[in-house]
Amino acid sequence: METPDTTPVQGDGGDVDMVDEPVFKVPNKRKKQGSVSGDLLSPEVLVVENVSHHCIKLSWRAVQEDRSGPTEQWTCFAVEKMDPKTHTYGTIYIGYSTYYIVEELEPCTLYRFRLRISRPNGECCLTPVVSASTSREPLNGKHLHQAVNWNDEEELSTVLQSGTVNVNVCDKLGLTPLMVAAQKGFIRMVQKLVEHGADVNMKNGSGKDSLMLACFSGHLDIVMHLRKFGATWQSQDISGCTPLHWAAVGGHLPVIAYMIQDGCELNVRDTVTQWTPLMKVSVVSGNSAVASLLIQAGADVNVRDKDGKTPLMVAVLNNHEQLVKLLLDSGADQHVKNKFGSGAVEMAKAGGKQNIIDLMEGRII
Repeated sequence: METPDTTPVQGDGGDVDMVDEPVFKVPNKRKKQGSVSGDLLSPEVLVVENVSHHCIKLSWRAVQEDRSGPTEQWTCFAVEKMDPKTHTYGTIYIGYSTYYIVEELEPCTLYRFRLRISRPNGECCLTPVVSASTSREPLNGKHLHQAVNWNDEEELSTVLQSGTVNVNVCDKLGLTPLMVAAQKGFIRMVQKLVEHGADVNMKNGSGKDSLMLACFSGHLDIVMHLRKFGATWQSQDISGCTPLHWAAVGGHLPVIAYMIQDGCELNVRDTVTQWTPLMKVSVVSGNSAVASLLIQAGADVNVRDKDGKTPLMVAVLNNHEQLVKLLLDSGADQHVKNKFGSGAVEMAKAGGKQNIIDLMEGRII
C-alpha cells in the first residue's frame, strides 16, 4: 500500500529528468553517536535504466556498508511514486536492494519517482526526483481489432503496414478482424483485410465464417466481395448450418436472391436436426417473404427433418399463420404424419391454435 507524503514537486522534466526536492527533515530526537542533524542531501542518485510501454526500471548505488550483521543495521531504501492528481508521493517499494522495476504502467505516460534513504543511525534523506515517460505500446492484435471496431481506415492501414500483427488474430470472442468487419458491414475494412491476407474461410468457435456472418447481417456488398475471394456456399458451422441457413434466419431478401442466383443449394440440411433453410424459417421467424423466395426458387415444401416433421408442421407449432397459408398454397401436404404419428392438424388442435385449425380444415379434401 502506498504511503502518502505531501512533499511538493518542482520542475517538469522530459523523458528522463531530475528535479531538486526539499530533503526530508529528521525529527528532533536523540541521535546515535556520529549522526548528523538538520536536512540531509543523499549522496545516492536515482537512475532510470530501462523503459518500456508498461514498466520502468530504477536503480541506485548504495554507499558501501557492512551487511554482515542483522538487517536493522543496514541502510533501507524506499521508492516513492508521485500521484499526478494530488502531487503527493506514495511508497511502492521498501527494501535493501539497489534496483526496482515498476510494472503495470500505462503506455505513453509520464511518471515521477524519488528514493528515500533511511540509514541505521536514524538519518533519512531524499534523492532528487527523476521523471520518465513510458513508450508507446507495440502494435498488436488489440490495436487491429480496435481499428476495425471503430471503422478507422487510417489506423487499420497503420497497423497492417507495421508487419508485426497477425491479420487473423482472434479477439476474446474468437472473432477475427475480418469476421467483425463482415458482421458490422464495414466494406472498406473487409477489402483492406482481404488485401492484406485475411483468411476468408477461417471460422470462430461455433464454426461460423465471415460469409455466414455477412449473410445473417444482410451485407450484400460484403457477401459478394467474400465470394470473389474464395468464400464458399458449402461452408458449415458446427451444427451443419450453411450461409443460406443464416441468410434465411436473418431475413435479408437481396442477399438470399443473390445466393440463389449464384447457384447456392436450396435444400441443404444441417447435420443436427436435418433442417433445410426453409425449415429454419418455419422454426425461427416465420418470415413468409423469405419462404416465398425460397419456394419460388425450388425449395422442397414437404421436406422432413430427423423427427419426420415438415415445414408446415413446424410453422403450425410456432403459430406462423401467414407462413402456414403460404405453404398450403405452395403444395404442402397436411396429411403427412411425423414419426410419432401426428400430423399438422393434430398439432394445431393439441396447441389450441383455432386460427390454424380453421385455415387447414377449410382445405381438407
